[in-house]
Amino acid sequence: MKKNAIILVAALLVCAAGAAVGHGQGEPFYKGKQIKIIVGFTAGGIVDLWARLIAQHLATQTPGNPDIIVQNMVGGGSMVAANHVFNIAKPDGLTLGLVSTGLYFDQLTGKPQVQFDWAKFSWIGSPVRNFEVLSVRSNTPFKSIEDLRNPAEAPRCGATGTGSTGHYFPRLLIEALGLKLQMVLGYQGTRDVELAFERGELQCYGVTKEVFEREPARSWLKNEFLRVLAQGGHKRDPGFANVPTIHELMDKYKTSEGTRRVAAVLLSPSSSGRPLLAPPNLPAERLKTLRDAYAKMLNDPDFLADATKRGWDLDRIGGEELEAMAKKAVAQTPETIERLKKILGE
Repeated sequence: MKKNAIILVAALLVCAAGAAVGHGQGEPFYKGKQIKIIVGFTAGGIVDLWARLIAQHLATQTPGNPDIIVQNMVGGGSMVAANHVFNIAKPDGLTLGLVSTGLYFDQLTGKPQVQFDWAKFSWIGSPVRNFEVLSVRSNTPFKSIEDLRNPAEAPRCGATGTGSTGHYFPRLLIEALGLKLQMVLGYQGTRDVELAFERGELQCYGVTKEVFEREPARSWLKNEFLRVLAQGGHKRDPGFANVPTIHELMDKYKTSEGTRRVAAVLLSPSSSGRPLLAPPNLPAERLKTLRDAYAKMLNDPDFLADATKRGWDLDRIGGEELEAMAKKAVAQTPETIERLKKILGE
């Protein structure tokens, strides 16, 4: 009897071990599955174009080679998409997002429509770092920032929403440099703003520098359809060597220290580029899989060739760094938040 019991226990242990081995060597989680990338803007804009390039190449670097599709979910300058990814999408690694990196301003200022915590998204990676650019149509009388300090008629600047570059950068320039600009919000996507700019409905355009790496802004710059008046980086970019930085301009116009501190907050979204994110509480193993696949993609010759073909410069950021940046972004003092509200027109 005792011998039979020993044999039975041994047999059960062997079966358990076999099952464990079989599970460990099973098919990858993503095999036969579909990943959806939610884009908070209309098709054809720079965020959408990045999403489609990533969708094309991320699948081949992800174990199991899942299908990856892009879904555009517009509204509120990508607020709708951010809320969806944070609250509705399951934290299973099958729903990712690309939204405006300035959305956390709305969280800091207490906007009621914010249903996310910026620091709690699962951060995967970004292909670029950016800086802001303010441009005007060349057929306007504005030749320099000085001309915007007391214009006969303030130019109209368009944006998708309060978290977009087209809103926060002009608003910062208004506060820090005393510019006179009219803000027009509510466009569905970047391309809608560009069409309004082309038609002359708008006279100024706040964007990130990568917009000039694609059409129509690339041709606008080449054909002198527009004039760049200010850039947001700490030093002048070689592509805009004759354009002063906001830091040079703040020195020139003796901007207050309090406004300079808020400027550091407002200029931080572009430094995170175009980050790919996922819902909070993504299992650590699943997040690592996505981060590793994303990092491999950014070094893949086919991906690099496609980015080069588009004229896009790469400056990679890992998920861990993005996570640290997000936590720092929302950790602001009450004084800074009040100044932020003032600048953003809250």
